[in-house]
Amino acid sequence: MRGWALLADVVPLYPLYALLFADTGLSDAEISALFALWSVTGIVAEVPTGALADRFSRRTALVLGGVGQAAGYVCWTAWPGFAAFAAGFVLWGLGGTLVSGAKEALLYDGLAAAGAAGHFTRVYGQVSALELIAQVPAAAAAAALFAAGGFPLVGWASVGTCLAAACVAASLPEPPRPSTADDDHDDADDGGAGYWATLRAGVAEALRRPGVRGTVLAVALLTSLDDIEEYFPLLARDWHVPVTWTPVAIVGIPLAGAAGAALAGRWPRPRPGTLLLALLAAVVALGLPGLFAHPAGLAGVAVFYALYRAVLVIGTARLQERIDSTARATVSSVAGLGTDLAGLLMFGAWAVAGLAGVLVLALLVAVALPFGLRQAPEEGPARRVTREVA
Repeated sequence: MRGWALLADVVPLYPLYALLFADTGLSDAEISALFALWSVTGIVAEVPTGALADRFSRRTALVLGGVGQAAGYVCWTAWPGFAAFAAGFVLWGLGGTLVSGAKEALLYDGLAAAGAAGHFTRVYGQVSALELIAQVPAAAAAAALFAAGGFPLVGWASVGTCLAAACVAASLPEPPRPSTADDDHDDADDGGAGYWATLRAGVAEALRRPGVRGTVLAVALLTSLDDIEEYFPLLARDWHVPVTWTPVAIVGIPLAGAAGAALAGRWPRPRPGTLLLALLAAVVALGLPGLFAHPAGLAGVAVFYALYRAVLVIGTARLQERIDSTARATVSSVAGLGTDLAGLLMFGAWAVAGLAGVLVLALLVAVALPFGLRQAPEEGPARRVTREVA
């Protein structure tokens, strides 16, 4: 899965697609409408596609996710214009929701089948690190391809990387999941009864089961803080970094995040209170440079991102440990839906008060984190059993 994670994010269009829209003649309002459509697609499809992955195949979900993203870029590259961009964002949004939840479920259950579920934090941290490291070659490829062939070459190369990632995903091992008597009955039913039963089971576990419910909320809030990455260039601008140097100045931030994610697995199972302190330290590292507005403050942002990414990997691992059903991707997708909704708070906090607003929001998440990650009294360690899908 490490190779898939790296290839899936080495997409040359990532740093350039907003410029593609503007170059095509779209107004700021039209571009914002496209982003809104993308977000709405993710919110609507997040949980249903998670249930599809659980009911049929997590590996196939990853494959279809890459194909859907590639199809979106085909629309953008072959027929650039508002309608094609909108269609592309819907396809990309659907592809993203197919991957969300299925990735964690495939990795955790694969390790569990090999008797190595305890290594999930380490391996997932490495996967997350590679997703961040991929931003560097993606940026370099974008610059080289754009110089050679403009947006069309960048677009077709991005289609190729997505399809290549889909091919790699198709080769990933997927352990067989035990079926229940209810599953066998559902297979004989018309109308996709098995799918709806899986969807209900996953949503019920995420929202009703003590120990899982709080962790889903904590992980959703924690993951939503990652949207601050969108504002790193603005911080560099506000802290007097010349525009021409901004890409170089901020490249160290995702690399620091990758280091934090990769090292999370070496952290000897920290308690929720320890994670609270780590996240508070991250908030301080982010907030102090804002008092001085100096380019050197980006080093503090890198420290923040490294600590934050380590906490995020551990929080995600806690959630996977506590899920106790065959609807693992669905439960993870409920957390993803919460992330999408909580992300609106992040954007709103920045719009209202800039960095100060984000810091307040991050402090609130840090304080809530131990309550979400604490283990319910009636819950023991995650059990590797199959629960009936009713």
